[in-house]
Amino acid sequence: MSTQDLDPSPVGPVDVEQAEAALVERYPRLVRIAYLVLPPSMGRNRRVLTAHALVQRALPRRRAGGPPVPDPRRPEDAVDPGYAYVRTEVLRQALVACLPLRRLALPRRAQFPPLLPQVWGLRLFPRAGGADELALDQLLSGLSGPARAAYVLRGLERQGDPEVLRVLAAAGAPDPRAALAELAARERAEASAGPSGAAEGPRRSGAALLESAEFDPCVLQARPGDLLRRRQHGRAALVGVAALLVCGALLGLPGDGWGRDGAAAPSYARNPAAEAALDPAKVRRVNPAVWPGATRRDFSVWPARGGLTGDAKLLRRALAVWARPGGAVESSATPGTPVGPPMGPPQLLFAGVVDGARVVLLHDGLRVVRYAEPVDGTAGAALDFARTDAAEGPEAAAVVVSRAAGNVRYLTAPWVTAVSVRDLLMPRKAAWPLGRDADGVTDAMPSPALAKECARWNALEVRGGERDLLLSDLGELAPARLLWGSPTAPAEATDPAAREVWGRTACRLSTVLGQGVRSVRAWRFARQSLPEGAGRAAWVCTRAETWRGTGARVLVQFLSPDPRAGAAQAARSETAPACGPREPRVVAGALWQAPGGGWYVLAAGGPDVASLEVTGGVTARAEGGVLAAKAEPGARAELSALLEDGRRMPALK
Repeated sequence: MSTQDLDPSPVGPVDVEQAEAALVERYPRLVRIAYLVLPPSMGRNRRVLTAHALVQRALPRRRAGGPPVPDPRRPEDAVDPGYAYVRTEVLRQALVACLPLRRLALPRRAQFPPLLPQVWGLRLFPRAGGADELALDQLLSGLSGPARAAYVLRGLERQGDPEVLRVLAAAGAPDPRAALAELAARERAEASAGPSGAAEGPRRSGAALLESAEFDPCVLQARPGDLLRRRQHGRAALVGVAALLVCGALLGLPGDGWGRDGAAAPSYARNPAAEAALDPAKVRRVNPAVWPGATRRDFSVWPARGGLTGDAKLLRRALAVWARPGGAVESSATPGTPVGPPMGPPQLLFAGVVDGARVVLLHDGLRVVRYAEPVDGTAGAALDFARTDAAEGPEAAAVVVSRAAGNVRYLTAPWVTAVSVRDLLMPRKAAWPLGRDADGVTDAMPSPALAKECARWNALEVRGGERDLLLSDLGELAPARLLWGSPTAPAEATDPAAREVWGRTACRLSTVLGQGVRSVRAWRFARQSLPEGAGRAAWVCTRAETWRGTGARVLVQFLSPDPRAGAAQAARSETAPACGPREPRVVAGALWQAPGGGWYVLAAGGPDVASLEVTGGVTARAEGGVLAAKAEPGARAELSALLEDGRRMPALK
């Protein structure tokens, strides 16, 4: 295992989230840079669209890494390598777009017109400026691409020549010094020519002009294109589509189409089972008296609830959209969830008005499906799928019925006697009651899945029978069950010890949002006394299991002695069986700096670990399940464990 620093420096490989945050925060500035560097010969409409396309393609392709970030000397770049990375990528692509097309050379992506964004029927261009802006535009049109980039970096980004040379080199400019020399020669020529006679009053500086609306491709004006040519092309396209439809209909006739379908009926044949699944009169409704005497407590015994269970037209629309969602329907599904129509008449769980929308919840044994439409019409309908096969007891205790304004409402199971809200980040604070209506729909509560920051993490505490459950909204219809303890004996995460650990690790749940998570279990598998008398730390393994059975995510986290500090990630995996029922053991390590300044390799394993061994940059061995060895800053080492049964187990990375 390659150990990692628990408190990494902000300068280094750029993560996708870090680059995305910089792109979103400074999007107008990045688009302005691209627009100014692109050649004016493109025309203003294509320059605008190309500038937006280049910025939107500037994110790194991998989770971390990518081209090196140029060594920034300005304070803001030093603390924001994400912006430095994205700006370099924008300049790199803009310089490629400036290159002329060659007959024998393969064109590069940036040299083609952008696929996205596209605007049909309109031409877009920034607002017109005055004489100073026109003079600056003429100056830029006379420069090469690298010289324009140098001018923008000096004027708009206010960088000195050494920084300009470094950024141009990182962006792939062939000769940065030649670009600066070209820019200096052009500026001397402009200065010797003097101000234009058409301009009156003092001329503004180039830096101020670069900030003007003339060069702002985010504040645009729109005009129609060639209307006569558009009409002619539209008629030609209509004729072509009609001819294609006629040919397709002829080729699709049974017997003489693309190929024979064996014993299959013609495509227009009626299927009785499919038609029964779309008949609202055949939707299954469970009597409320069934669930108390049922041997299983799952979705199959939920009664149909809500004020619109008898609305046949609403149910017909919901079933039709489920079978044939139109292009205007907003559809979503958790990973691994089939989105096809039901195999037979589904079960109705709920139909009613919630948060200004008509909502229908259906269940077909494998999935819970939510259909929603506005109260005042059907435009803007939504369809959501969630896999819930084999859900029983705690996993069938609640389902999301509505999300609105950052809040979430649940429809609770009929056996749930009380619900409350518990903030996981405040483990010693008591839960507060959450109201429900007669149908079992809860009051609105803030959802952590919709929050932008991890300032609180509200979980739903459910009482059903003799035990309490903790459920967390992870952006799906079925909330995830929160557990605590070893893989061989998990328990509900409701006792004080579980809440203390979840209070420091709950924010890591954001890494599994929308991944089809069924349950998340935290396990404190080791405690360790830190060197130099720094206190006693803990190692926690968090494993998120999915409904589809694959794609489980494992996080190993280090909890420092400070109870107010959040957990630090030491290792993660999306394929390892570690910390699970098939392989309950786990081994992980990390590089740690003591308060006194010394660096150490820390490692820990589960209770079945006989010894730990570190090789590579650090060589050490320790009996038992914990290890601490003196190391140099930035040391890289490989960690493994010898189990009590004689097997050797590598560490998670």
